[in-house]
Amino acid sequence: MSACVDPVLGKILAGWRYDISGLAPEMRGAYEAHFAECERCRSRRTLHRTIDVSLIVLASVSAGVFLLAFGVIHHFAPRHTLILELVALGGFGLSALIWLIVAVATPAPMTVVDVARLGARHVHDRLPEEIRQRLPEELRMKLTGS
Repeated sequence: MSACVDPVLGKILAGWRYDISGLAPEMRGAYEAHFAECERCRSRRTLHRTIDVSLIVLASVSAGVFLLAFGVIHHFAPRHTLILELVALGGFGLSALIWLIVAVATPAPMTVVDVARLGARHVHDRLPEEIRQRLPEELRMKLTGS
């Protein structure tokens, strides 16, 4: 991997875990330009966002499995049902707490929203012009960004 083209800016971005989503648009200019020209920082940002989204997906799957376990235990009613149900609900609660911590502490939700917005923009661009004109103005503004 190549070295950062601007080590000072790269260290600032590394301290923020390559997240500039919380900055005002007028303050993002230098950082976005740096991402455009620096392969190292761009790949590190991608790695961080991949880890963040993976943690949210893993916590969601874990919560789903614990809910499924609770349902199975409740349905079959084995011995010590209460203890097993409490363990399943505790696992669900812990998974939900981890999901919440990851969602609050990382920019993963904003990353997912940005990806969804890009997908919607691609769909919008492929629509026939008469259908695009039928969309409400507010929705068109959000999709096109203008």
